[in-house]
Amino acid sequence: MLARDHSVAVDPVALEKSISKATEALLGYRQSDGHWVFELEADSTIPAEYILLRHYLAEPIDAGLEAKIGNYLRRVQGAHGGWPLVHDGPFDMSASVKSYFALKMIGDSVDAPHMVRAREAIRSRGGASGSNVFTRFLLALYGVVTWRATPVLPIEIMLLPMWSPFHINKISYWARTTMVPLMVLAALKPRAKNPKDVGIDELFLEDPKSVRMAPKAPHQSPSWFYLFRSLDAVLRVIEPMFPKRLRQRAIDAALAFTEERLNGEDGMGAIYPPMANIVMMYEALGKDESFPPRAITRRGIDKLLVISEHEAYCQPCVSPVWDTALASHALQEAGGDDTLAKAKQGLDWLKPRQVLELKGDWAVKAPDVRPGGWAFQYNNDHYPDLDDTAVVVMAMDRVRRHTGTREYDEAIARGREWIEGLQSRDGGWAAFDVNNLEYYLNNIPFSDHGALLDPPTEDVTARCISMLGQLGETAESNRAMADGVAYLRRTQLAEGSWYGRWGLNYIYGTWSVLSALNVAGVDRNDPMIRKAVDWLASVQNQDGGWGEDAVSYRLDYKGYEVAPSTSSQTAWALLGLMAAGEVENPAVARGVEYLKATQTEKGLWDEQRYTATGFPRVFYLRYHGYSKFFPLWALARYRNLRSTNSRVVGVGM
Repeated sequence: MLARDHSVAVDPVALEKSISKATEALLGYRQSDGHWVFELEADSTIPAEYILLRHYLAEPIDAGLEAKIGNYLRRVQGAHGGWPLVHDGPFDMSASVKSYFALKMIGDSVDAPHMVRAREAIRSRGGASGSNVFTRFLLALYGVVTWRATPVLPIEIMLLPMWSPFHINKISYWARTTMVPLMVLAALKPRAKNPKDVGIDELFLEDPKSVRMAPKAPHQSPSWFYLFRSLDAVLRVIEPMFPKRLRQRAIDAALAFTEERLNGEDGMGAIYPPMANIVMMYEALGKDESFPPRAITRRGIDKLLVISEHEAYCQPCVSPVWDTALASHALQEAGGDDTLAKAKQGLDWLKPRQVLELKGDWAVKAPDVRPGGWAFQYNNDHYPDLDDTAVVVMAMDRVRRHTGTREYDEAIARGREWIEGLQSRDGGWAAFDVNNLEYYLNNIPFSDHGALLDPPTEDVTARCISMLGQLGETAESNRAMADGVAYLRRTQLAEGSWYGRWGLNYIYGTWSVLSALNVAGVDRNDPMIRKAVDWLASVQNQDGGWGEDAVSYRLDYKGYEVAPSTSSQTAWALLGLMAAGEVENPAVARGVEYLKATQTEKGLWDEQRYTATGFPRVFYLRYHGYSKFFPLWALARYRNLRSTNSRVVGVGM
């Protein structure tokens, strides 16, 4: 619902009290060494897969842990009987199949009411054969379906030259690290130990062994898809005839790739799916649980668990660098000597985590660029990301401006150099790679999720422009800036918004871009900015907040759809409007009042809804830190702008 155009007066004393309480609360989450790390929650699939992994390996049953994960899975079951990808979201087949399978594995009776509801929900929507590719591989490993239900993934892909259309470096880092051990599994076709011999045939409307390849996904082009489907059919016939020596050489190449990137207990790629695949891969290769690469990776998986008194779940990864950098920005906005000192301690924790020596996979397409980025996790040197790097650099530059310190100069310079070196040829920036523009690959049967690539996006491009602008560059002085701003002009939607790849969704993208355009020196009266301001004001909810749902990623998006307000999305909208010079806009005052009114006694905000994105339409995230630092940031920014005459946001975020 659209907000009414009436003015609201913000009480400065009450505002200051809100800022103070939020600051104190955020500081209370600081780790002993000065950094921040909050829970990172996805949907039910990761904890379900964790349970299934343990039974795949026939690990000793930890009844206490399984009971807590079971409590979590039952709690997040949807009213529709299945499991959603987001809080209160619609039914998702793959999440539902995995969650049901995990609960049955834990020991829940198939006659229990929640299991009956789940089974009916799955069967009424066509049954488990509607699962996605990743779920099909899991079911094939368990022997529920045959390998005919999965695409052919010949391990010999590891030996293809770079000019090949299917080279491993032409897909995203997350797909690459997940697929390499998965290809070994597909070559060896092992079977889960599954000591309890649990199956889920009852979720299918047909004989599970009769299930064949999944149909074309909605995002896929019919001509491309059926071309690749034909190739898959040919490979299925000839793959068994590949020479054994060639196959072994390919498996050796996959192992070499993996072992170079094992990354200790942080795991290859520092994300759950590759880590789980690696453990299963070593099992299939006959390496027992004491084999060091397997043992280290397995310990790393347990480090992703979040265990509380009654529940437990497994995170897809951890987010300390992102959390620390964003918390530092919020605290620098809040101000105060003690607060600023603690924000700086967070940056001091970040400084040695800059990747300065190792050239990761990104260097395949940018061999002459020096490393200089930060990863998202504690350690992930092969895969630093541009979004984190830009945010860290801007936070360090803010401290440099405030104190005059030179201690971050080299870190800032190297971060900037790396980001400029990874600009793609279309003028945009991606999250982890450069020129990952092989869009045809999203049409292969394996890519039913549509997330095989890491192409440039509006939000990451905006962040990189924000960094360059904050460091003093303009479109006139810097070619990278000029090309980036041109990219953003091209990608603005007719309604005035920009897409948000890593946050939900158009509110996130529009905030990111308005922050960038402001610091890049684009005139506030530019039609691009005016359209964005009008759009943000038009989608404000009647309660003064802003909200947006995961449904906004639908392929046939036709404009904003009403969703309940959240604190983080409200903060993004406010930060975007203020970057566009709209601090006096009545919509801003109403948004500030919404945040003040919804702040809890502890100084924080309750936010159950998911406001971040792993992969659009497939995988969403709930950063538990977002409701702790973004609202504080917006409130403090509002106070600071209202107390000056310029009303200009002088930084990139």
